Amino acid sequence: MALQCGIVGLPNVGKSTLFNALSNNKAEAANFPFCTIEPNVGVISVPDERLRILEGLVNPQKVIPTTIEFVDIAGLVKGASKGEGLGNQFLANIREVDAIVHVVRCFENDNIVHVDGRVDPVSDKEIIDTELQLKDLETVDKKIARVERTAKSGDAKAKKEFQLFQQLKQVLSEGKNIRTLKFNNEEDQKLVDELQLLTAKPVIYAANVEESSVLSGNKHVDALREHVKDENAEVVIICAAIEAQIAELESFEERGMFLKEYGLNESGLNKLIKASYTLLDLITYFTAGEKEVRAWTIKRGWKAPQAAGVIHTDFEKGFIRAEVIKIPDYQHYKTEHACKEAGKMALEGKEYVVQDGDVMHFRFNV
Repeated sequence: MALQCGIVGLPNVGKSTLFNALSNNKAEAANFPFCTIEPNVGVISVPDERLRILEGLVNPQKVIPTTIEFVDIAGLVKGASKGEGLGNQFLANIREVDAIVHVVRCFENDNIVHVDGRVDPVSDKEIIDTELQLKDLETVDKKIARVERTAKSGDAKAKKEFQLFQQLKQVLSEGKNIRTLKFNNEEDQKLVDELQLLTAKPVIYAANVEESSVLSGNKHVDALREHVKDENAEVVIICAAIEAQIAELESFEERGMFLKEYGLNESGLNKLIKASYTLLDLITYFTAGEKEVRAWTIKRGWKAPQAAGVIHTDFEKGFIRAEVIKIPDYQHYKTEHACKEAGKMALEGKEYVVQDGDVMHFRFNV
């Protein structure tokens, strides 16, 4: 399941610099290739140290990481909800993504003019929020108009929907995002999910700072964090200028040395990917054999047959059992056979809940 994140931001916040850094990413060329599907969509491999561990143990013909798509969503200006700029195209693109990466300017630079003449990350965030809220209000108003008459006639289901949509309208009218709401039951949550509301999507705020603030942030980052503390969102500090320099380096070793110079353990890109996985409740499991070692992305809480279905639907339909090895055991015993001999290969059935990092082999019959 490919994860898709849409990158949004006002002009001159560093959105294009960040996306171009991702697009040019030559990261670990052999193991983590990068390709561009079309000019505004970049598919990048997810770095995972566990793949390297398994590669060293199994010595496969190839290693296939899981991928994440970043979509550069252009055209957001004040009035986008009314079709200003590339508004309509922007809103259509953003509706398709799993999560939003909102790049917010948290750096001072007199040479880069801010669209409103000053650096104010909270105001920038609110401009984009307002456009998305206005579009969601349109969607909710249409739903209200559709069910109102039926609800007033006494239809219990329509009445319940009408009340829920009125609640959504109230929240949006107050300038709040739908993701701040907690729903009491699955039925309400499902109804809201079906609306595909833009402000219900999970958000990562990428606080774009100057190089000197990349380790601990600055007053602008602090203000942004305080402002979004009640949202289901995460603030990740990045420096698009540093990411652009990293993208120019060819080897994994060069990148490591470059990051050390700034006192960093990992790139901003890696932090964004990890935050995306956490926010969307995703985990990774692995298959390992002589032909290939491969990473697979699934939702946390999925059972073994569902996880098998990501490889092929036949695996799910004809699922018999899964053979599961934990990576620390694989590291200790070195081979699949040795793990089995030591009793470290578990045979799991249909009810097994897959854990992050499981190395799995599926038995199936179709």
